[in-house]
Amino acid sequence: MDHITFLVAVVIVTALAFDFTNGFHDTANAMATSIATGALKPRVAVLISGVLNVVGAFLSTEVAKTISGGIVNDALVTPGMIFAGLIGAILWNLVTWLAGLPSSSSHALFGGLIGAVWVGAGSGAVNFDKVVEKILIPAVASPVVAGLAALTATYLAYRLTARARKESVTKGFRLGQVASASLVSLAHGTNDAQKTMGVITLTLISAGALGHDAGPPVWVIGTSGLAIGLGTYLGGWRIIRTMGKGLTEIQSPQGFAAETASTTVILTSAHLGFALSTTQVASGSILGAGLGRRLAEVRWGIAGRMALAWLITLPSAALVGGVAASVVKHGGDIGTAIIALVAAAVAAGIFAVARRNPVAANNVNDHHEVTIRKPAPSHVGPVA
Repeated sequence: MDHITFLVAVVIVTALAFDFTNGFHDTANAMATSIATGALKPRVAVLISGVLNVVGAFLSTEVAKTISGGIVNDALVTPGMIFAGLIGAILWNLVTWLAGLPSSSSHALFGGLIGAVWVGAGSGAVNFDKVVEKILIPAVASPVVAGLAALTATYLAYRLTARARKESVTKGFRLGQVASASLVSLAHGTNDAQKTMGVITLTLISAGALGHDAGPPVWVIGTSGLAIGLGTYLGGWRIIRTMGKGLTEIQSPQGFAAETASTTVILTSAHLGFALSTTQVASGSILGAGLGRRLAEVRWGIAGRMALAWLITLPSAALVGGVAASVVKHGGDIGTAIIALVAAAVAAGIFAVARRNPVAANNVNDHHEVTIRKPAPSHVGPVA
């Protein structure tokens, strides 16, 4: 414990704070469609998701190793750089949560770390080949793969149940959604909780508390799982509304197809150590499910704003992380305190603005604006 200095302790607490924001920011990935279709009540949905996020945190550590020993050179990283990177990620998460935009918490974290390490230790401390291989390529491929899988599954679901009673189909797929949404939550814990594990492990390595290439200790796994689970239970209702009701009008077969596609992609990537964005996977699945149902209309304006947020997430978080790293580098403990106070003030301001237009469990399904195109009449009778 001699290596756990005050700064290291601050970084660990900040990492868990990021994990908490990751939880409520990304609850929509698992539960938006189930809440939108009525398969699960909102509060029940986030409780299930929170518990399974904790369980999922213990299933794998491959993604954590990608972060702690992959995208940056852990021999050149200091706790102050990691603190600065986390500040960039947390602030970006809060800004996009306020706007109801399902941007990537993962890419916010990567961007914050890359910007802070670049400023603090130079560009040579960033392993850009790993960034391309483990982050950028999956960022492009994963939502496309998930979207195509969800589109195909949705089309088949409607074709196979075309002659069945609508009430029976809805009931059956809603039951299926309980299982599929639960699996997404489990997969989310397996993928996203590991990112905070990786950050804390990187901090411990940089402080000399762990050896290079070490995996996360059990207490790191447990606290990371609990932090993301608690954040998930509180529910990121603004983003749940956007994903459940903003992109397209989701019916239960589509919700089941989207969640199943998301689970498959996320768990596969976690096994391979790809630290992809669960938000992008879930959004791609929902878009694919919308395109897979005849007459459903996708709101491409909202999809376009989401895509823009995805594009600017990494560089925006990197910019904030870089500025914070510069202040910490030149200001030492005083600089660290200044950054912490400024970040706390910005976060408080964001929550104050959010209270003016609250979105919660009781109104998360309100104001959906998606329309359904009506088919043209196949026969026009004679005019009397």
